[in-house]
Amino acid sequence: MAKAYDIPAPELINRLAEQLRNDKKIQPPPWAAYVKTGSHAEKIPQAKDWWYTRCASIVRKVYLHGPEGVGDLKRHYGGRKRIGYNLDHHKDAGGAIIRKALQQLEVAGYITKKKGGRMMTDEGMKKIDRLSTDIHIELVKVTPELQRYG
Repeated sequence: MAKAYDIPAPELINRLAEQLRNDKKIQPPPWAAYVKTGSHAEKIPQAKDWWYTRCASIVRKVYLHGPEGVGDLKRHYGGRKRIGYNLDHHKDAGGAIIRKALQQLEVAGYITKKKGGRMMTDEGMKKIDRLSTDIHIELVKVTPELQRYG
């Protein structure tokens, strides 16, 4: 059985975002079409379904590094901001996007709130592990040279 550690991140995030699109409990808030993801970003996200991709990425991040708090995720999703002629400075991502995504993922049953931050639930871990196993099987079928390594 493959785990999320064994799967390339883009593969897992894209497939999980497809599953989250079908989940009725996870919907982008009305303001999501007009906001930047942080003060370091110059524009709003160009992809129409960026909310589901961000939620899937948060699920993967909590799975791999949990417990994760909002501050930890803000630092991870932040970026460099150029201020005039000075050197670049790190700016954290916006907290409202991360908080709302975490709240929706809690309602959907993927994560739960603990003392140190957010952790994966047993049901959430099962979903991620099943999806990782499916992706691993597909990747092995596509690339026969990986069959030796199993």
